Amino acid sequence: MAIRNYSTISDKIYELSDKCIKNSSIDPGLYGVHEVKRGLRDLDGKGVVTGLTEISTIISSKNINGETVPCDGELYYRGINVRDLVKGFQADNRFGFEETVYLLLFGDLPNADELHTFTNMLSSYRTLPTNFVRDVIMKAPNPDIMNSLARSVLTLYSYDKNANDPGIPNNLRQSMQLIANFPLLSVYAYHAYRHFTKGKSLYIHRPSSSLSTAENILRILRPDKSFTELEAKLLDLALVLHAEHGGGNNSTFTTHVVTSSGTDTYSSIAASLCSLKGPKHGGANIKVKLMFENIKKNISDWGDDSEISAYLEKLLNKEAFDRSGLIYGMGHAVYSLSDPRSEILKEHVGMLSREKNRTKEFELYTKIAELAPKVIAKKRKIYKGVSANIDFYSGFIYSMLDLPEELYTPIFAIARVAGWSAHRIEEIINSNKIIRPAYKSVSEHKEYTPLDKR
Repeated sequence: MAIRNYSTISDKIYELSDKCIKNSSIDPGLYGVHEVKRGLRDLDGKGVVTGLTEISTIISSKNINGETVPCDGELYYRGINVRDLVKGFQADNRFGFEETVYLLLFGDLPNADELHTFTNMLSSYRTLPTNFVRDVIMKAPNPDIMNSLARSVLTLYSYDKNANDPGIPNNLRQSMQLIANFPLLSVYAYHAYRHFTKGKSLYIHRPSSSLSTAENILRILRPDKSFTELEAKLLDLALVLHAEHGGGNNSTFTTHVVTSSGTDTYSSIAASLCSLKGPKHGGANIKVKLMFENIKKNISDWGDDSEISAYLEKLLNKEAFDRSGLIYGMGHAVYSLSDPRSEILKEHVGMLSREKNRTKEFELYTKIAELAPKVIAKKRKIYKGVSANIDFYSGFIYSMLDLPEELYTPIFAIARVAGWSAHRIEEIINSNKIIRPAYKSVSEHKEYTPLDKR
């Protein structure tokens, strides 16, 4: 029997698509008439307040003499400035992701004994059910590792005897297990795709209980399991900066919405993964990398400001790269003058670029981060300022770490599952109402027509 091709689009489907578009298109003017806040955002771009959280705080403006004035961005995890958090573990020459996870989940910084115990707990959880890799991850591999990751998370439900227990201890146990195993689920899914689809050699390395999350990612990814301390430390920093970003981003809001229905942890986290997968959210760093590859091919002198600016104008005018009219990695829905995560990454990227002999590329990134806001300001009316966001440098870091593009967004998920887990537990503790926003119907009433008269 022939295998059905699920990707085939017949002429009839195209015909039905036209009908779908015709009968589902809403007059844009009606959104203004009914005062609909599209994307749950006010006209000035501020998000509509839909909940309260103590997990993180984002600051992009300050009130001065009654006026809202843009300021350099600040990010706080449980009230602690992320800059201070980073300085703290770097001063001790420690890895910081595990400490960050503890802070997000429990609300306080751990002391040495608490951190040691928590790190050992994560290490003990860093194992998958017997034959899970063979029976689940190796089956139906595909190039979108985020889809494979979501499938694996949903399948883990079947291996959990207490999957539906709504208590906080059980939800905490499930969250810690997922946080510990996201690196394995992601990297093993990539290896399966690489082997079965690309015909490369297959190897599955076990994680080491003595290594941090960042070290284990590099260990199980690379054929020889080797990495430098600087590589691991910079990946760890990227994980810390991606771990959480307020309750209003699309995937974290998804966590709150799905959790409010009373569903299980696996369903909630899988839904958040599906949200993060979108190119408007977690997939943006890949676009930055591809855009820079295009820029490097089309700019002859990487030190010529005028040539760079001219090409950036072409990007904005939809004359270059993917003709989207965007300079990827520039601008953010909340931050205005600066994204603190980007600033912190920038301070460390230079060191890795020297180790990898890619300092000229780093200089090009720095130059574009300086010139792009000026080019954008000339072309478009900007209300709150434009600056490089975290995606601007993270793709470059992953490239220098020789991470495959297929893992860029999963790396984001490996970090952000910590924030999702904290928000899920917060939702369970503080709310007993299902989140149900209102949609205004603008359809006209129609009379039912019998089939023989249509």
